[in-house]
Amino acid sequence: MENSFKAPPAWKILLEGRAPWEFAASVAAWPLLTRMPPGDGRSVLVFPGLAANDLSTLPLRTFLRTLQYQPQPWNFGLNFGPRSGVLAGCVEHVKELAKQSERKVSLIGWSLGGIYAREVAKMVPKLVRDVITLGTPFVGPPDATNAYSLFKLLSGIDPREHAQGLHELPPVPTTSILSQSDGIVAWQASVNPPSAQSETIEITSSHVGMGFNPLALYAIADRLAQTEGSWQPFHNDGLRKSLYRIGRVPIAAHAN
Repeated sequence: MENSFKAPPAWKILLEGRAPWEFAASVAAWPLLTRMPPGDGRSVLVFPGLAANDLSTLPLRTFLRTLQYQPQPWNFGLNFGPRSGVLAGCVEHVKELAKQSERKVSLIGWSLGGIYAREVAKMVPKLVRDVITLGTPFVGPPDATNAYSLFKLLSGIDPREHAQGLHELPPVPTTSILSQSDGIVAWQASVNPPSAQSETIEITSSHVGMGFNPLALYAIADRLAQTEGSWQPFHNDGLRKSLYRIGRVPIAAHAN
């Protein structure tokens, strides 16, 4: 697999200005979105992106609560990367949630938060129901994002030192939601390898608006609603076919 792709070009960064419209679209679509199948009451731990905190995931968690899940903030303040003790703390958080509910926990990570979600699932797979990531870069060179310099500044580390093994799939059902018009993360960096328990869903979205984009919210609700032990890939039949692209997106296609 060719991984020599680059960060999105400048014109895609300009498209990040769509985010307010994506939020407005979700508000308009709220009556339809909340008619998705109700949840089973399990905990869903939501991880924010780089330099963001739990406030950024509030719309997503509000949506999940409306569907009768128990959404949980990550509770580690601003996400500045792999600070000492944060990953271990996230693992303990999952253990506590699983112990309290006596059920597996679902993990959702937005951008850098998706790295935490995937890594936590690898560490305690028996406690994790499934993983969903939004615009998360886990494949290819660390500088294939326009947040590379910001990450180094905030974390104080070179992400190349921590990139080993990130591409490996968690041993649980794993969904990656990406957008080819993402202005921050190269979409190729978010393509899951094919397997019986992994998938890639493509939507049209900005990066900073993906956590409340109505297409992303619909896909998240659809993925969470599956019966445990009977995971099936997302189907884009009917109207979905015009809104979603599924399957493994060819790395060589549409470079930049």
